[in-house]
Amino acid sequence: MIQRPQAELLRKWCNGTMLLQENNIAIEELVIDTRKVAEPERALFIALKTARRDGHGFIQQAYEKGIRNFLVSADADIAQYAGANFIQVKDTLTALQQIATGYRKQFDIPVIGITGSNGKTVVKEWLYQLLQESYNTVRSPKSYNSQIGVPLSVWLLEPEQQLAIFEAGISQPDEMQRLEKIIQPTIGVFTNIGEAHSEGFLNMRQKINEKLGLFRHVLQLVYCIDYPELNEVVVHYKSNVRNHDGEQPLKLFTWSHKNEDADLYIANVAGTLGKTTIEAVYLQQPISITIPFNDAASVENAIHCWAVMLLLGLQQTVISERMLRLQPVSMRLELRHGINDCTIINDTYNSDMTSLLIALDYLEQQKQHQQRTVILSDLLQIARPDAELYEEVAELLSRMNIQRFIGIGPALYKHKALFRQHKKLRSIFFKSTDDFLKKFHLITFDNEAILLKGARVFTFEKIDMLLEQQIHQTVLSINLSSLTHNLNVFRSKLKPGVKVMAMVKAFSYGSGSYEIAHLLQYAGVDYLSVAYTDEGITLRRAGITMPIMVMSPDATSFDRMIAWKLEPEIYNVRSLELFTNIAQTLQVKNYPIHIKLDTGMHRLGFMPHELEALMEHCDNNPHIQIASVFSHLAASEDPSLDHFTAHQKEQFEQMSHALLMRLPNKPLRHLCNSAAIARHPDMHYDMVRLGLGLYGIDGSSILQKELRQISTLKTTIAQIKTIPAGETVGYGRKGMVDKETRIATINIGYADGYPRALGNGKAHVLVHGKQAKLVGVVCMDLCMIDVTDIPDAKEGDEVIVFGPQLPLTKLSEWADTIPYEMMTGISQRVKRVYENEV
Repeated sequence: MIQRPQAELLRKWCNGTMLLQENNIAIEELVIDTRKVAEPERALFIALKTARRDGHGFIQQAYEKGIRNFLVSADADIAQYAGANFIQVKDTLTALQQIATGYRKQFDIPVIGITGSNGKTVVKEWLYQLLQESYNTVRSPKSYNSQIGVPLSVWLLEPEQQLAIFEAGISQPDEMQRLEKIIQPTIGVFTNIGEAHSEGFLNMRQKINEKLGLFRHVLQLVYCIDYPELNEVVVHYKSNVRNHDGEQPLKLFTWSHKNEDADLYIANVAGTLGKTTIEAVYLQQPISITIPFNDAASVENAIHCWAVMLLLGLQQTVISERMLRLQPVSMRLELRHGINDCTIINDTYNSDMTSLLIALDYLEQQKQHQQRTVILSDLLQIARPDAELYEEVAELLSRMNIQRFIGIGPALYKHKALFRQHKKLRSIFFKSTDDFLKKFHLITFDNEAILLKGARVFTFEKIDMLLEQQIHQTVLSINLSSLTHNLNVFRSKLKPGVKVMAMVKAFSYGSGSYEIAHLLQYAGVDYLSVAYTDEGITLRRAGITMPIMVMSPDATSFDRMIAWKLEPEIYNVRSLELFTNIAQTLQVKNYPIHIKLDTGMHRLGFMPHELEALMEHCDNNPHIQIASVFSHLAASEDPSLDHFTAHQKEQFEQMSHALLMRLPNKPLRHLCNSAAIARHPDMHYDMVRLGLGLYGIDGSSILQKELRQISTLKTTIAQIKTIPAGETVGYGRKGMVDKETRIATINIGYADGYPRALGNGKAHVLVHGKQAKLVGVVCMDLCMIDVTDIPDAKEGDEVIVFGPQLPLTKLSEWADTIPYEMMTGISQRVKRVYENEV
């Protein structure tokens, strides 16, 4: 009987050493991110080391969340983790894969392994749709096809399941061997071969051979023989596969549009409005399916699924009926409504010729628009000379009657002449996505089909955000009059002449950058502050002319800061030297900068012993002028740490005085944040920085009764149903109802910024002013509430998630977080609506 393993068995599977063993909990969940854990008491936290982050730094956090099983590679202070198990290994990623391999070996069921250049995820999702009525099926979540994603996918296997479908992707040699040991597929699907992700391989043949490594022990392999190089390599591969008896166990199931000898010969493909009928010959008998799609990619993906279903022995009548019910997979190539009656085709995952051809074919089908525009980034994954490659792209676009082409990237910009040879193709070029965004307002998009296709590094999601029509029933309503009221409350606590810097970083704490900034500029605030250069540029584009300080400037963006009149925070000698060099190059004089002093926060800033070097760089420097000197208080809201706050003030006094004595001008000094404005009036100096308090939350609690919460998050009821006693609601069957219960599903989830931690009755919302507790876990886009005691609740009704009647601070408390995180976590897909009382 298959059971979830305990720590000792995990240790054996990964050849680890047990540093501490104080429980015998069966492990249900593998966790690599402490923010995403459903059952901490039954979870194993794997401390992965990556180039950006070391999971060992989150062990304490995992323990505090209730996790009691840990897989580590570094030494740990196990004495402080009572009741826990610690398994130590040389490499936690390898150990994760070994654990998944050991767990997979317990199952003797058909496992479909899928690889290829394109279509893996769609084929996987469609096979799941098509087979789940015949088999209890598990599949990889999303695009979990990597060295980390595959073992996490295999761990999802449950004893009752009869079929598994896993995809595998690789970017360099030898990776597939590791994935094959984990998945151990019995049936293989090789979707196609193209240029995607080719940069890690010597040539196409090596890439095919590496991908074929997934099928070392499969009994049957499905693929299309119309890819000549793929077919050649597969046939050679099959001839060399032998079992212990010298037999060739691998059976090929081939399909083809061209070769009648294929197992499944595609005789005809006929598309009508919204549907495609595919006629074929199988076992010398004519068969056919109809799918609710017209594009070439969907046809290819559907035929792969058809072949697998035939291989599994499903009746053709069953196959035909299910194919007609296929649902689109919202993954990479997506069709969306855009601004000004446009249609957006978003394909910002692959950037290669094969996927470009498929995407252009899909664009061609958008007959609702006469005008077609292609926005394309540099093609990064193709080992061909640029001139040859982009000449082919230009000819392809011209041949397909694309009216307008927008090329983004240095290679396309360099070869723009190749496109301008085609007179009917209007073309515009930009060196970067940021350059395009800067000119976006000058380009008209109206009643056209737009293909948005770019490599990931070009962050085309920024373009998509501007092009897409935002439709969502969850709304964040922001009362600008309340914001003005809060500003005036804090202003009333200041001495005359003390200036105000308003913090509008992180989308104005989730409230909306442009609108908030416009109001603050109108209200006469002296300075705005953002975190990053791009945020400042966005405000400049929106017409904000007042001074803006950038608190976390990237040195590579100093030239753009100067171009957009943004003022950088300078926190070390290196950043000062880099900025001075840029200012000198641009022949800029007396440019305003802001000096950050580290008085105890120990995040960014000059330390006391670095002041002399700072002053030496400022002496006789014609390119800069210090506009302000400031520091950051670590605990201004906490009375128990007032002694430390006083220490920081003393440090600030000494450091800033020494600096001011050497400067020809008198810069502003500022130290106070929102809480310090209320609690430490002796620290107001020349200016204060107003952040969270502006939005209605006082960390010190002194002014809370005077402030107004400016935001109300509201959504709607999507559906109401009555659930009998003993049934469960939501994922994991977490929401058990012990009596007949009226359940309302509402249009908000963690993708909107509503934390999963609020599920299972921990939080409530308001319906008709009455409390309705959450039932079950918070889903990505939805959650469920109990409206049994609200009989007049009906579908479409408004639901208050937070607002003046249900404070955000209460939700923060329930979620065990801070209001900052709650506010900034509200997703950009949530529509912002602004109200101003007159």
